[in-house]
Amino acid sequence: MSGIYIHIPFCRRKCHYCNFFSLASLKYKEHFLDALKEEIFLRKNYLDRKPIESIYLGGGTPSILQIPEIEGILEDLRKYFILEENTEIILEANPDDLDLAILHEYRNIGINRLSIGVQSFFDDDLQYLNRIHSGQGAEESVLQAKGAGFSNISLDLIYGIPTLTAEKWQKNLEKAFSMEVPHISAYSLTVEPKTALDLLIRKKKLPGPAEEQILEHFRTLLRMMKEQEFEHYEISNFCKNGFYSRHNSMYWNGTPYLGLGPSAHSYDGTSRQWNISNLVHYIDQINRNEPFFESEELTALQKYNEYVMVSLRTMWGCDLNTIGERFGEEPAAYFSRLATRYLTSGEMIEKTGIYYLTEEGKLFADGIAADLFLET
Repeated sequence: MSGIYIHIPFCRRKCHYCNFFSLASLKYKEHFLDALKEEIFLRKNYLDRKPIESIYLGGGTPSILQIPEIEGILEDLRKYFILEENTEIILEANPDDLDLAILHEYRNIGINRLSIGVQSFFDDDLQYLNRIHSGQGAEESVLQAKGAGFSNISLDLIYGIPTLTAEKWQKNLEKAFSMEVPHISAYSLTVEPKTALDLLIRKKKLPGPAEEQILEHFRTLLRMMKEQEFEHYEISNFCKNGFYSRHNSMYWNGTPYLGLGPSAHSYDGTSRQWNISNLVHYIDQINRNEPFFESEELTALQKYNEYVMVSLRTMWGCDLNTIGERFGEEPAAYFSRLATRYLTSGEMIEKTGIYYLTEEGKLFADGIAADLFLET
């Protein structure tokens, strides 16, 4: 099995916190779609004709495209790749792009999972983030999606926003639960270098997130998700009844995937590729039949570090036997030795050779994983 990610690099407006490659302009949309069509053809053999289990339209804002444009992308993928009968086809959407008519059309062209960028149901939080939609608009978009027949819906929420009090964060979660969606992704607000948010905070025009608030929100998140019987299957992801994100799970379990569009990444099991993060150059290079991506062969050390980082973030844990089989007994002994301190501190538990982060350990997942990396 394998998956395909398509990066749609357009937005109506850039959110303050966003560090993904995107442009707040549709100036090059037609040229981009032509180049994307050509890239689909050029990369048709990258996955060695493995069946496609998931297609993810991300960005940027994929819902900014017209229905025929999205349909055209899907038709090209069906032409050059083998899709499973029940391939998961996911569209990231902003609430302000959705209405009942458009949602019905999404279903008609094969979209069967929606990821809706709610972020918050409170307007002051959305204004801080520079989102276009309102809290009421976010709620209405979810209800309309359900009314259009979508049952596989994921909501994105952000915690740690300085305007988001503990009470409001709890109400955000309660609102999401009341809509009975089967999947919720919740992310800590991160101030990435060179973003608008980074600049505004440094100029003291906006307050920055506080570590204590982030930890408080995360603890509330874990408690309330558990009460509502959501599976916490990855640090930022929760689902009901096995509604895992099949596409994102590929990233976490090492399944090959193809990334299409500017800045998109690909992985074939032994190497990684990444496309140019410049729309004009991406279009020009494809039109000239010149290289539009870079690549690297992954070393055993890189693969070990990636396995540790990713597996510890999931509910399936980090398997010492897998480390030994893939990377050798020395890395397995190294991991076991360093993990002892986290078993002692209660931030990690071990069952039959598989290491899991406890709730306390999940608060510091990235730091714990980094401490267990092999160094060059």
